[in-house]
Amino acid sequence: MRLIMRIVAVTLVTIFTIAPATAALEADSIPLVLSALLKNPTLSNPAMIVLDGTTGKVVYERNADSQRKPASVMKILSAAATLEYLDPSATFETSISIEKESKTVIVRGSLDPWISLNDVTAKKMHRTSLPYLGAKAMSAVKTANKGSLKGYKVVYSGLYSQDVANFKAYWKKRYFRPVIKLATPEQSLVDQGVPVVSQTSPTIAEILDWTMLWSDNLLAERLSRLASKAAGNTFNTEGIAKTYKKLLVHLEVDSSKLVTIDASGLSKENRITARMMGELLFKLRKDEKFALLYTALPIAGVSGTLKDRFITTAPNAIGLIHAKTGTLNGAATLAGYVQSTDREYVFVTLADEIAKGNTALNKARAAIDRVLGRIAAPNIPTEIIPAP
Repeated sequence: MRLIMRIVAVTLVTIFTIAPATAALEADSIPLVLSALLKNPTLSNPAMIVLDGTTGKVVYERNADSQRKPASVMKILSAAATLEYLDPSATFETSISIEKESKTVIVRGSLDPWISLNDVTAKKMHRTSLPYLGAKAMSAVKTANKGSLKGYKVVYSGLYSQDVANFKAYWKKRYFRPVIKLATPEQSLVDQGVPVVSQTSPTIAEILDWTMLWSDNLLAERLSRLASKAAGNTFNTEGIAKTYKKLLVHLEVDSSKLVTIDASGLSKENRITARMMGELLFKLRKDEKFALLYTALPIAGVSGTLKDRFITTAPNAIGLIHAKTGTLNGAATLAGYVQSTDREYVFVTLADEIAKGNTALNKARAAIDRVLGRIAAPNIPTEIIPAP
């Protein structure tokens, strides 16, 4: 799917190279133009920063050190922590075994963040299927228990509490009501029971790709918890906050104004600054370890949460912006990279003081698109003009 999207992106860029080139701004002209565009009352005093993608030099800034709500731009931190502390090629295995003598079903998980509640979706996307695992467990119990589902218990490890609840609900609807218990630290589930079924997740790289493309809140939270655990911190929000700060310090980015309430950006209490996020994006782009982040970002007018953006507001930017969107009631954010002829700029726009409601939100998004549309230009011979 991602390959098709990238082919489409290249095709769209090619189309724009055939069409008459849009004049691009000189770097020195960007501040004057953006200052005028950002006075738009729709954006209501936003924070923004633009960095030269080669040098990291600040090209433009406005309220860059003001603490703002990131919305789902927060997921950039989640992705960065995932790539810093987890192996992108790693997968997660979930298996089920049965002990006939003790009438026990044993579920061994490895904290797969992406167990699907729909078997069709799971097969299509190569995800671990909870219904398939649940059905196989019930079938094994019936075979071992003379057709009955009574008298069995379930012992598990390596599952999220929500997945345990989902298993319980699935089985209850099918009249399998076992006592379900978490394995104690003293219990070793290794090599116990007769194997019934096992499923393996996609790689962390594939899971991260989907997380960023479609801004999946649950996956962002779970990946961040896994990264926190790998970094030596606790498997909760407090651990995530410490992990994000640890990463920023490692990358020499000032984390003093970071406030982390969740990893998804859903909380209105999260806080970042445009400068912090801009410097982080610059550092991530320069380090091969984080290359997957760039390829996972939605592309303007082409893929993911940017698929329907820029098409009417700034068509010259289609295919030229890789960025993470963010949306809350009263906030429209966007952060990533924009191509401007032979240059690339890092940008962060945080408009978190706009009026509430979808009308104001859509107007703010359109205004942000038009701002970036003044920077974006394909890498072909084109006229470079100063600001009018």
